[in-house]
Amino acid sequence: MKQPAKAPAHLIGVGLDNEDGHKRLTRGDQFALVGGSEETHARMTETVLKTFETLQHRGKRLEQVEPRELAEILHRNRPD
Repeated sequence: MKQPAKAPAHLIGVGLDNEDGHKRLTRGDQFALVGGSEETHARMTETVLKTFETLQHRGKRLEQVEPRELAEILHRNRPD
């Protein structure tokens, strides 16, 4: 029995610590990052890019990964 196709998935990251008034926006095919200080935005960007690299290495697309697995990958890929 064929399973129905899953809807496209998209990650959204929001940084709330911006005090310099600069508007930051980084977009990719399956993600959008908005706001945050320069440091926070850079950390979000690094985390998301590493997460997509991990998914590619595992042979999975964002819509194929379970929420728990995605949370683990995101947590593991956060810069210290």
